[in-house]
Amino acid sequence: MDFTKLLSQIDDLVWGVPLMVLILSGGILLTIRVKCLQVSRLPLALKWMFQNEEGAEGEISSFGALCTALSATIGTGNIVGVATAVCAGGPGALFWMIVAAFFGMATKYAEGLLAVKYRVVDKNSHSLGGPFYYIEQGMGKGWKWLAVLFAIFGTLAGLLGIGTITQVNGISSAIQNFFDPDKANCVTLPGLGAYSWTVVIASVLVAGCVAIVLIGGVKRIASISQIIVPFMAVIYFVFGIALILLNITHVPAAIETIVQGAFNPPALVGGAVGTMFVAMQKGVARGIFSNEAGLGSAPIAAAAAQTHEPVRQGLVSMTGTFIDTIIICTITGLSIVLTGAWQVEGIEGVAVTTYAFQNGLPLPPVVSSFILMLCLVFFAFTTILGWDYYSERCLEYLVGNNKTVLLAYRWLFILTVFAGPYITVSAVWTVADIFNGLMAIPNMIALFALSGVVARETKAFFAADKHRE
Repeated sequence: MDFTKLLSQIDDLVWGVPLMVLILSGGILLTIRVKCLQVSRLPLALKWMFQNEEGAEGEISSFGALCTALSATIGTGNIVGVATAVCAGGPGALFWMIVAAFFGMATKYAEGLLAVKYRVVDKNSHSLGGPFYYIEQGMGKGWKWLAVLFAIFGTLAGLLGIGTITQVNGISSAIQNFFDPDKANCVTLPGLGAYSWTVVIASVLVAGCVAIVLIGGVKRIASISQIIVPFMAVIYFVFGIALILLNITHVPAAIETIVQGAFNPPALVGGAVGTMFVAMQKGVARGIFSNEAGLGSAPIAAAAAQTHEPVRQGLVSMTGTFIDTIIICTITGLSIVLTGAWQVEGIEGVAVTTYAFQNGLPLPPVVSSFILMLCLVFFAFTTILGWDYYSERCLEYLVGNNKTVLLAYRWLFILTVFAGPYITVSAVWTVADIFNGLMAIPNMIALFALSGVVARETKAFFAADKHRE
């Protein structure tokens, strides 16, 4: 059997209806148990996002932990993933993406809360936490095998999946498409073939920058993320909102198209984009891939936050899904729909979003392309940093504080980043999808089992008036 076909079949099995139902139903259950906290407490969460606790234990600030988590979630999924979902599932996919993100906010809240509640902080203020610890300590030692499975899947996802090859491929492709789309300036690499000089230069620069940051550890990752993530998110937000405002007369029709496409896609294009189920499947799957609610990755960063209060960090973590999907992905999707980019034949992926920016903004096409390329490069770069942190923490759970193994892994991670542009990427995204899905299974089992803990902690926290503001 063809290996690529086999991987696709495994991916379809892992990311089938059962897993999406598991993640969505978990979000719905948690929304009910915390009384729709993602709406009632969102203003407070946004306030605390920038307000650090004084004298709390942990390695990095709550904002630093959020930016570390956002560095891994705000990536190619926000630009490429949304375009793929809308083109494959129709505009209605954006509707279901937002629905999934709404319930995903409750999931992310629970993950952040449990991460801090069950974390381990040593005498040097080194924090280790995440699904592996709230599975082992919250569910009991008898479930440690499930925690080990999560850690194995998380380590592999970082090294072989979403953390390295896919992201650096996205960076090198974006740079090549802008500076040398016709591959006019190529060099032949022994045993690898001909590559554009832009790809070669990009691979060296990215690997070098990644090495400089990663050798500095989590505090350097957090400090870099606190600069790059807000800066690039704001740039993308400003140009995206500008695009929408400049085409404001088309927005009502675009919203109508999105809602109609969510429930009756064939009415838009004669059945070309399939059924309501296809729209729902593409929207939910891409939404989860983008904001990672339910995957169990973000609580690994949340566990390092300087805070005494699990609920407080849960609220801060929750804002990540709000920013990633309900704001950034919605801007991308709405831009694609109102400019008609999703209906243009012969383009896919980032080219769809590029078309939307080129045709929706009153700027020279080369300027719009450059802005989008820059955002994609930095989004992907920070995703590499975030996933190294995640995968290292997973490995640390498996091998303990073994400095030799952890340092060897870090250099292997850097080497994989360097080699990424020269590795055939056809099956890499599939492998990334598989490992992400496998991470979600043990994490969601834990969230169902510990939903009562989440509800009790939340009720107790807000019972005191001093915690309401």
